[in-house]
Amino acid sequence: MNYLGHAYLSFGDKDILTGNMIGDHVKGKMTQSAYPEKIWTGVMLHRKIDEYSDQHDATKRAKVFFRADYGLYAGAIMDTLYDHFLANDPKLFADDVSLDTFSAQVYKQLSDNAAYLPPTFAAYFPHMVEHNWLKGYRVIRGMERALKGLSRRAAHMAPPEKAYEIFVTNYYQLNQCYYELIDDLSAFVKNELNK
Repeated sequence: MNYLGHAYLSFGDKDILTGNMIGDHVKGKMTQSAYPEKIWTGVMLHRKIDEYSDQHDATKRAKVFFRADYGLYAGAIMDTLYDHFLANDPKLFADDVSLDTFSAQVYKQLSDNAAYLPPTFAAYFPHMVEHNWLKGYRVIRGMERALKGLSRRAAHMAPPEKAYEIFVTNYYQLNQCYYELIDDLSAFVKNELNK
């Protein structure tokens, strides 16, 4: 799961959301003591979501489509693509308005907790809001932009054009992998939050 997935799997809790969204940016000297308890819980939840998703049978099958061309980056590619399928899941986002409303709420909650955003996340957060990255996952062309963004951040990833082609060509098989994952992942996260 990428940004939309981590946002959705925070289930509306502002502090869990903040930690969940910044999880990839909390490294080195940024330790538990630097964050309120619930934000740190969100950081740890981010890592558990990534591990659970990566080890799920559906994700293992999906990564096979990308492994020959992208090696270890197959997992990061699927994380990004899962956000497209999530954004188009009619059970979660019935239309553009529902996704817009959700996205605006996420941006507002992150803005409210701006003091806890690591510098790397804080630097591109205004760009995320301005270009509405969360809603951008809904359209296929938005995924082309998202894969290019992933490629810019991943120093050794092959150019993303082939990944986009594989995504479009195998769209329905990859969408099925999403549907096999999402209910299991949601149940896992709810269980983690209720511990």
